[in-house]
Amino acid sequence: MNSYSSGNWPPVTKNLIIINGLIWLVEFLFRNFAETGLIYRCGLHFIGSDLFNPVQPITYMFLHDPSSPIHVFFNMFSLWMFGRMLENIWGSKRFLIFYFVCGIGAAVVQEAVWALTWQHDYIAGIARLNGLTFDHMKAIVDQATADGDGKFLRAMAEMKGQMVTIGASGAIFGVLLGFAFVFPNIPMYLFFIPVPIKAKYMVIGYAVLEFWFGVGGRMDSVAHFAHLGGMIFGLIILIYWRKKGTLRGNGFY
Repeated sequence: MNSYSSGNWPPVTKNLIIINGLIWLVEFLFRNFAETGLIYRCGLHFIGSDLFNPVQPITYMFLHDPSSPIHVFFNMFSLWMFGRMLENIWGSKRFLIFYFVCGIGAAVVQEAVWALTWQHDYIAGIARLNGLTFDHMKAIVDQATADGDGKFLRAMAEMKGQMVTIGASGAIFGVLLGFAFVFPNIPMYLFFIPVPIKAKYMVIGYAVLEFWFGVGGRMDSVAHFAHLGGMIFGLIILIYWRKKGTLRGNGFY
């Protein structure tokens, strides 16, 4: 039986926070190395780019915005708040697997979104710059691509290379969902809202907002669909565990 105490700081949660914190400190202190080395090599790039490599769906989770501590702070604060509680119930090995499946799942969804949208975004962008309609610009790009126009091909390759995402947010959103599954009725408080909200409703609200932001293109620097991807992959595992009767660990509750 797994013992539970909200005061415990189990090893996986602790070590993930330490590793993320140390890597961010390196990024912050050595900004040029972070941008041209760590993020360039280890951030998640579009699979259609020459900069992509198969380890990036893992390494990107340990990188955060080197220019501000807010990104890494909120991710690690959420991991500390919710991850330690899940790890105390599930055990370290099980929690680590869940965390990485959610993070890698977020990367898979982000890659799928890029694959579906990159060409549209490229054409829409250069259409605006040239004062043309989308359809007119698409016809030009299609013809240039068919002709093997080096200028357009280099521009498209450059855009693909600029498509990169970093951060543990996809894994963290999976952890939030896991917390809501295990503790659905625990009251929680959001900043500036003095009324308690049950965990299950808070997570549903987060998911709806992420979908709305993602579809609407709001806060374009945020990988909203990656966040949803972490939740989707987490949901698959959680439903499986619930059917097996192991959602709350071995005997908890």
